[in-house]
Amino acid sequence: MMLKKIFILFFFLFLSSCGYEAIHSKKNVRGLDFSINELNFIGDKTVNLKIKERLNNYTINKKDKNFSLTISSSSRKNIIAKNTSGDPSIFKNTIVVDVKILTKDKFENNLKIIEGFNYNNNSNKFELKKYEKEIKNNLAKTVADKLIFKLSNIQ
Repeated sequence: MMLKKIFILFFFLFLSSCGYEAIHSKKNVRGLDFSINELNFIGDKTVNLKIKERLNNYTINKKDKNFSLTISSSSRKNIIAKNTSGDPSIFKNTIVVDVKILTKDKFENNLKIIEGFNYNNNSNKFELKKYEKEIKNNLAKTVADKLIFKLSNIQ
């Protein structure tokens, strides 16, 4: 009797799903009414690569609203605070992306997206570099998501 109840519980758990779906899956890309015919990049290679990865799904299907994008990116690491001995204790990594948008009607629009993140210094320089790389990738993904959102809202 107990085994039967456990079986029924697991049966329902496996049949029901939580409804999770990736935001930028190919299925959701079809719902957006724009596509990108041309992508040009200038600036920080790491940031540009992450943005390009996010935008690649939008270059596959051609829609009525087509964009040509020129993306210029830069990344900065600034010292925000120092300790009593003058060594940096808090850094800020900032990514600035300028996007020039052209439509087939030759309408031109410019966007500027700025993302930043503060973090503490680490005595282990290897771990600090690894953490900074992760921060830079996450900021680039956030910038790409904001760009996708803004492109989807252009009339």
